[in-house]
Amino acid sequence: MHGPIEVKHHGLITASLMLATIMQVLDTTIANVALPSMRSDLGASSDTINWVLTSYIVASAIVTPLSGWLSERYGRKEVFIASVAGFVFTSMLCGIAWSLNSMVFFRMAQGVFGAAIVPLSQTFLLDINPREKHGQAMAIWGAGIMVGPIIGPTLGGYLTETLNWRWVFYINVPLGVIALAGLAAYLPHMPRRTRRFDFIGFAALGIGVGCLQLLLDRGGEVDWFNSVEIWIELAIAMCGFWVFVIWIMGVEHPFLDPHMFTDRNFSTGLVLIFIVGIVLLASLALLPPMLSSLFGYPVITTGMVMAPRGVGTMVTMIAAGKLLRVVDARKLVMTGLIFTSVSLYIMTGFGPQMNAMPIIVSGFVQGIGLGLVFVPLSTVAFATIAPQFRGDATALFSLVRNIGSSIGISIVTLLLTRNTQISHTELVSNISVFDPNFSQMMSGQWGGIMQAMTAQYGEGAFWSVMNQLVTAQAAMVAYVDDFEALMWVTLSALPLAFLLRRPVAAPPGAAAPPPAHAD
Repeated sequence: MHGPIEVKHHGLITASLMLATIMQVLDTTIANVALPSMRSDLGASSDTINWVLTSYIVASAIVTPLSGWLSERYGRKEVFIASVAGFVFTSMLCGIAWSLNSMVFFRMAQGVFGAAIVPLSQTFLLDINPREKHGQAMAIWGAGIMVGPIIGPTLGGYLTETLNWRWVFYINVPLGVIALAGLAAYLPHMPRRTRRFDFIGFAALGIGVGCLQLLLDRGGEVDWFNSVEIWIELAIAMCGFWVFVIWIMGVEHPFLDPHMFTDRNFSTGLVLIFIVGIVLLASLALLPPMLSSLFGYPVITTGMVMAPRGVGTMVTMIAAGKLLRVVDARKLVMTGLIFTSVSLYIMTGFGPQMNAMPIIVSGFVQGIGLGLVFVPLSTVAFATIAPQFRGDATALFSLVRNIGSSIGISIVTLLLTRNTQISHTELVSNISVFDPNFSQMMSGQWGGIMQAMTAQYGEGAFWSVMNQLVTAQAAMVAYVDDFEALMWVTLSALPLAFLLRRPVAAPPGAAAPPPAHAD
């Protein structure tokens, strides 16, 4: 199968695919803000409640690479419909969970069923559209992938505040039923292919990915490499990946064919989407707590302030789908990376006394940048790869993006904690009667405030307030340092855009290129 699949009701198929995709992507972030409410209802501690997130992430990461083999063995339509139906059913079970153990089990099942939705939806859109329309197809697909995590926390906060946390999961039921109706009615049947299952390859990759995700998710809770648990998970993950690489290079029918990595566009695309994953969700993980703790924004206000980021992403994704026909994809990727870097540079100027405008402007600029990167990258990465690799390639593309997101969130969270402590120590060291600046400050308005508070509440009240101010300033410095680090990570990806090749359209009626692994 080299040409596009001829289908009727193209628009309805696309809408159904995207509804299912958005439903799944939303669940990566929508439950985060509901954790405090879940903790009290499920009788969990502040540490154990995080397994609600960890179980979903780890299960999804392990099963994602399996989606290509499952779709070829049992039929892409059948696997996709089963995945959506299972996701809807387990979402309902999560909503009625009665204990932490039941919630963790249901979330794990939800991750298993949801793992195949994103890569298979991308594969379907690539297969039902001719190459010249791949840009527009990836613009639609990318809009769901990028906007979902942005609106997830806002929607989750609204549902939790107005109804209760269980509706964070119940919302998937009506969306999933509508998507299922469209998928069952209009999704085309795809040819199946008999393919041996490489259990050792899958087990090695699954162990490596699962332990890596556990390491990233648990690191902050157990103080990273000061914990024996983290060292064990790191060792197992490295062994898993090492065995996987050695195994697929020598076995006759590997779980993932190494020949797909000889396609330069695809391999470069994996590195770039890894970096996009770091920047997208790492910055999203930083902003809500910053706006809440330092600026005192409620959840709804935080969502409104961050909404322009989604608007910028949507606008540029639509534009990029059309620009790909006339503009070199590498130029679009580079422009997007530059816009993203500029937005992060704007964020390095954030301060505790600013209004919402710098947040809105930087978010909109970042949305423009990420939109310009994601669409051409998702298009070019699959433009030259052999069609028989497409199912595995889209699964790997989603997996690498998700791993990048997990690594990015873990790194910026670690840096935030460490830099806050360091900045707090440095700022406190200057609060001394022997420091001329502090003495001058205390001789003015602050001296009067200290005397008034000491007279009414005691001297400890003043120093408590002073400590809160120092802590807020230290946290602001740490957030700015994180934004600067993300800016340099983004800029480091610019040279990689030169490795991408602009695909040459085949003349009408020309035969498709031979498979990459053909003799």
